[in-house]
Amino acid sequence: MALRNAVMAALLEGEASGYDLAKGFEASVANFWMATPQQLYRELERMESEGLVSARVVQQERRPNKRLFSLTEAGLEVLRDYVLDTPAKPLAIRDELMVKVQCVDVGDIEPVRAAIAERVERSAAKLARYERLQERLLDGRTEDEYFTNAERIGPYLTLLGGLALERGNLRWGETALKRLDQRAAALAKSEV
Repeated sequence: MALRNAVMAALLEGEASGYDLAKGFEASVANFWMATPQQLYRELERMESEGLVSARVVQQERRPNKRLFSLTEAGLEVLRDYVLDTPAKPLAIRDELMVKVQCVDVGDIEPVRAAIAERVERSAAKLARYERLQERLLDGRTEDEYFTNAERIGPYLTLLGGLALERGNLRWGETALKRLDQRAAALAKSEV
């Protein structure tokens, strides 16, 4: 999947500036796609030159003017084609932490343990953010009511994927930390 598809997916929520997209990317698509603000700005420029998005300038007092981007009909058509005609590639994971965990037996356990603990903290923070977003989206409704009445359900379905991913990261991380502690205790005992 190209970054442009994720940008167009985010623009389905409505007109946004590059700054708003970068900020909102975290809330709307970060559970399945990551990009830096610089990448987003470059992609918006390319998409505008290709006629996939249009931009309008909004005059601001005491701030630089900002450009608001929206999908064009051509952009919507490209997005429709992407959804209909492009098979999704299998998930490919490239996780440096997992390589370190795989190698934990050849060195000091503590740096790997610290990296796992950091991942657990980040996953807990992301999970809390996703749960707040879930509350906002549901707005007092049950999930069944949401899926029956919401204008768009895609953002909620991807949010469910992000929630599942972070809950899985937490479960794995907590288990890994427990087993590393168990291993360290056993090694310390054998050295006595």
